[in-house]
Amino acid sequence: SRACASSKNLMEKECCPKWRGDRSPCGQLSGRGSCQDVILSNAPSGPQFPFAGVDDRESWPSVFYNRTCQCFGNFMGFNCGDCKFGFGGRNCTERRLLVRRSIFDLSVPEKNKFLAYLTLAKHTTSPDYVIPIGTYGQMNNGSKPMFKDITIYDLFVWMHYYASRDTLLGGSEVWKNIDFAHEAPGFLPWH
Repeated sequence: SRACASSKNLMEKECCPKWRGDRSPCGQLSGRGSCQDVILSNAPSGPQFPFAGVDDRESWPSVFYNRTCQCFGNFMGFNCGDCKFGFGGRNCTERRLLVRRSIFDLSVPEKNKFLAYLTLAKHTTSPDYVIPIGTYGQMNNGSKPMFKDITIYDLFVWMHYYASRDTLLGGSEVWKNIDFAHEAPGFLPWH
């Protein structure tokens, strides 16, 4: 998140931003979440990825952060400031049925509204997120942050790219025989 892109956050390896509702990290004072150590799986990588410690995506997000917000109940987000999908209201306790419809089933006004929002997303800088433009190593282990603004639309494009890009082995060497976007449990649900 933008709130954790500073050299201080990167060097401390902590991303526990304050929730604006009560100004406490992760909304802890309001019972939304707390700042906790990231718990990583110790399951081995499969034989299709014969490397260890060469890719920022391995054991995500531990290359960048060892402590992050862990949200409680129906709260979610980088600072526990949002509701889980299907919930809303001040305390995220109101059930909200969300139906994903095919664009082919939308009326002309609905389709135009959808396309207008898509266009707006292409021209609106994300207020919450920035993207890394270098590896953690290139950022001198966090002392030289390398992030840039991104539009809301391009954030989703970038997430797909980041998950599916080749593994950078250092120098000009690249490992092309793995695709974390299409051959992993983190497969994006909208894909």
